[in-house]
Amino acid sequence: MRKKRVLIVDDDTRNIFALVNTLKAKSFDCLSCLSAEEALRILKEDNTIDAVLMDMMMPEMDGYEAIPLIKAIPSQESTFVVAVTAQAMTGDKEKCLEAGADAYISKPVDVDKLLQILGEI
Repeated sequence: MRKKRVLIVDDDTRNIFALVNTLKAKSFDCLSCLSAEEALRILKEDNTIDAVLMDMMMPEMDGYEAIPLIKAIPSQESTFVVAVTAQAMTGDKEKCLEAGADAYISKPVDVDKLLQILGEI
């Protein structure tokens, strides 16, 4: 059985570093990029990605704009997208899910909760 592949999209390299190291230790295969635009390019070319961890607050294109575009890629329409955000105010989870995210997790990321969410893929 192949490892599950996760694309981590975050404009902060420290967040990417922490998530990649955590997920690799749990036998996930990880790719990462620093922008939603780059994520879209990757997802158009690679149909072996099982999940995307999408930072919702990024410059240029944020996760709210990127998630519907990801879901519009024919080979990615069923890709599991997790909204990852420091915005943990009332209504933020609903806003992320309305944008098309399949799950939501706030920063700082609770690793056990993230692994439980990724267990769904």
